[in-house]
Amino acid sequence: MTTKLVLLRHGESAWNQENRFTGWTDIGLTEKGILEAKRAGTLLSEGGYSFDIVYTSLLKRAILSANLVLDELQLLWLPVQRSWRLNERQYGALQGLDKMETVARHGKEQVFLWRRSYDVPPPPLALDDPRHPKQDPRYARLAPDLIPATECLKDVVSRVLPFWYDVIVPELRDNKRILVVAHGNSLRAFVKHLDTIPDDEIAELNIPTGIPLVYELDSNLRPVTHYYLGDPDEAEKAAAAVAAQAGSGH
Repeated sequence: MTTKLVLLRHGESAWNQENRFTGWTDIGLTEKGILEAKRAGTLLSEGGYSFDIVYTSLLKRAILSANLVLDELQLLWLPVQRSWRLNERQYGALQGLDKMETVARHGKEQVFLWRRSYDVPPPPLALDDPRHPKQDPRYARLAPDLIPATECLKDVVSRVLPFWYDVIVPELRDNKRILVVAHGNSLRAFVKHLDTIPDDEIAELNIPTGIPLVYELDSNLRPVTHYYLGDPDEAEKAAAAVAAQAGSGH
C-alpha cells in the first residue's frame, strides 16, 4: 500500500506574468493564476482526493492558491499550517527586476548561473534595503541568522529538509493525507530530495504553476511513482514554458 503526497505550485502571480524575479516579495495572483488554482482543485476533486492537513508558505500567492483549492474541494475548514521554510527562494538583489533586462545588463551566462546553479546565490540584499525580510513583521520572531539576504537552491534545500523530516514525515507516518502548496524552488527542493536528483541535474527540473504533482510513496516514504494530474501533454508544455523564461525566480 502506498501513501500519496500532493505538491502544488501556486497559480500564476502578477510578477510571473511580468517575468520578474519574485522571491520573498509578497505578490498576489493574476486572474489566470486564480483560474489555475481553481482548476487544480477541480482536478483533485475529480480524482477523488481529500486531505487532512495543508501546508503553505507565508506568501499570499501560495496561501490564496491553497484557499482556492480547498474551496473547490469543500474543505475550507481544514487546518492550514504556514511556514517560512516553504517560501520561494530568496532572490536577493534580483527581486523585482525584469528578467530579460537583467540578462541584457549582466549577460545570459551570469543570470543563468544565479538562477539555476545549485550553489551560486544572487547578490544579497543590504540589511537596510526595504526588500530585506528583516523589515517584514512576519519574520520578526526568526533568529537573525535564519533570515536570508539571498539564497541558492542548496540553501533552499537546507531550510526545506528540516520541515520535511520534522513536520511532514511524522504526519505521513500517521497516515495523514497531505497537500503542500508552495513555490517553484521550494518544491524543487522537495522533488530533488524525493527523487535523489544529482546537484548538476536539478537545473533541468521545471515545475508548472497550478497543476497538482502526486507522489506515491512506499512504507519508507520513498517514491514508487509520481505524476501530474490532468493532461500529461499540458503539464509538459507548461513546464517547457517555465524553462523558456529568462529565469524562474517565482
